[in-house]
Amino acid sequence: MKTRQSLVLLAVSWAAAGWALAADAQAVLKDNGCLSCHAKDEKIVGPAFLSIADKYRNDKDAVVTLVQSIQNGSKGKWGRVPMPAHRGMSQDDLKTVATHILASKP
Repeated sequence: MKTRQSLVLLAVSWAAAGWALAADAQAVLKDNGCLSCHAKDEKIVGPAFLSIADKYRNDKDAVVTLVQSIQNGSKGKWGRVPMPAHRGMSQDDLKTVATHILASKP
């Protein structure tokens, strides 16, 4: 019985951690102006997060690729409008955003 209770508590704590990660990612996206050009499921200036996730879904280096694109900016990957560099973001924030984008599901 204790094992089952422990597993339930573990599952609840993991779920809470997932919610916290999503909330952290949303805060980072908002604080860095990402949501001015991107949305989850529609193109604004830049591509939708769902489109980015679909493009990189089978790429084992996707997090590294996205971190570099966010940090250094990019040009020509999604059309003519370049994405500006976000060099002031910490490595933790860059990874949080990249991971969050890649986890996007309809």
